[in-house]
Amino acid sequence: MQQVNRLSSTRGKVDYHRLPKQPSKTVSYWNVGYLLHFSILIFVFESWFYWTKFRDAYIDEALFATVFWFGSVLFAFTHIFLVVMDAWSRFQNYKRIKDNLYMHGFSPKLAYPYTGSKCQRTAFMVAAKELGMEKEVSSYYHRIGIRWYHFIPKFMIQDPLFLFRKSFVSRTFLEKYYKPRFNFREQGVNYKIAE
Repeated sequence: MQQVNRLSSTRGKVDYHRLPKQPSKTVSYWNVGYLLHFSILIFVFESWFYWTKFRDAYIDEALFATVFWFGSVLFAFTHIFLVVMDAWSRFQNYKRIKDNLYMHGFSPKLAYPYTGSKCQRTAFMVAAKELGMEKEVSSYYHRIGIRWYHFIPKFMIQDPLFLFRKSFVSRTFLEKYYKPRFNFREQGVNYKIAE
């Protein structure tokens, strides 16, 4: 296993001497996608609710209501899987961002590609917080006009046909697995490059 002495590095703005204690992978996964995880619960409840309405309409032999509620069940049930895939993709973003922030420090050039949606910004913010750069990132977001209440992704407003774009599907749901380069849980002078 290779050893990299990051404490003697002068690149970037990471304070290598004062890295906060790193949370477990599970805690980071929760923090990155907490909005998405709550959405899963909502869609599960919604699926159950629509299923009961569909079942009642089917028993009553009401054709229009049966079709309507069946469509609603499919909509909500499908969203459970889409949200799970979205959470997975944001966690892959988080790992990539954390490595890049650690190696290069914060820069607007690194942050800009992740300003499009609340979930991407959350992934960026969690990675920055775990490396002690939360204030810098928050200041950047504030400076470019992003506030806490900006939930609707910019691309949805700029491109109403976003659902039909290959980049939307691949970036939102099909992000490739990213193997982290550093094992941040290994506290000490030398951080180990993950094998």
